[in-house]
Amino acid sequence: MNQYVQAHRHLHSRSARPRHSIKKALALTLGVSALGLLSACASVSNLTNERVAQSETSVQQAQQTVGKSEQGAVELQQARERLDAAKSALAKGQQQQAERSAAQAHLYAELAVAKSQSADARKAANEVLASLNTLRQETQRATPAQP
Repeated sequence: MNQYVQAHRHLHSRSARPRHSIKKALALTLGVSALGLLSACASVSNLTNERVAQSETSVQQAQQTVGKSEQGAVELQQARERLDAAKSALAKGQQQQAERSAAQAHLYAELAVAKSQSADARKAANEVLASLNTLRQETQRATPAQP
């Protein structure tokens, strides 16, 4: 009988080991999968953080370009509002909304810069035209009229 008990214990200890190893392997696999999923989410979050930071830089650069000019001021204000919305969405964990608002902030900042530069170019062109007209008038005065 003693041999029967030993054989029984040996048999059960072998079957328990594989079952225990399977549980460990399954737990390990699930843990690694969960970790991979979390790291994938973290990389999306890092990408979103980066896009919001890039938009913030665009808005700051637009502020420097536009300065106190009236041209582009409305668009610059819209860029600031969209940047604030992106930061707020990011804080709430709304990554898609944060990315969308960050992209809009970047576009409004670019539009503000373009309008400001366009106004500056228009002003410079008008000054050149005014100088040309002044030169024409002086040339006409300096040239005696021919009979």
